[in-house]
Amino acid sequence: MLTLHVAEASPESAVLVEGARIAAVGPYEELAAAHPDARLRRWPGILTPGLLNPYGPELLEQAYHPDPREADRLGTEPLFGLRARALLASAPSARGASARRGVQRLLAHGTVVVAGEIRGREALDAVRRAGLALAGRPPALPGPPALSPVPLVLLPAFGPGSPARFAVFDVPDRDALVRQGASTCVATVVGGRLVHRRR
Repeated sequence: MLTLHVAEASPESAVLVEGARIAAVGPYEELAAAHPDARLRRWPGILTPGLLNPYGPELLEQAYHPDPREADRLGTEPLFGLRARALLASAPSARGASARRGVQRLLAHGTVVVAGEIRGREALDAVRRAGLALAGRPPALPGPPALSPVPLVLLPAFGPGSPARFAVFDVPDRDALVRQGASTCVATVVGGRLVHRRR
């Protein structure tokens, strides 16, 4: 089945998805005319190739991502250091559950690629199940580990035949995305599947 994704602020960069691959990229009007039976997904903002987060090991193996039921006690942001180590060791399933929540939070920030050497089975399983791509780390890391690192690492443009991985951000342009950060993500697609949609 074909799905056509278009964002209001970037109609010239609509993406036609077939299965797990990008079938075409181009102006919305042209793609819609050529594929009138495609399912249409309209988004606010801009459609981008998504983000690379360079802090895979730090966010998925060393940080603890609180369960929503723990928010009143632990907050909602990732925890690091001694407290994270204690929480990760608190139960046999704690590492896997935290890694899965961490992956969901990365997807909610438009991340489609994580970098760094992830060694733990639980984190690797969470990454693979979500369909996130793994990459080598950039030579220099900009700052502390974050779901929305500064500066953002925007992925290069994609084209027909590329894996259907991209993210949509509710901003008017890339400059605004860099200023406002990854928390503006409204949708993330990985493997042709909509894996995050802001409610």
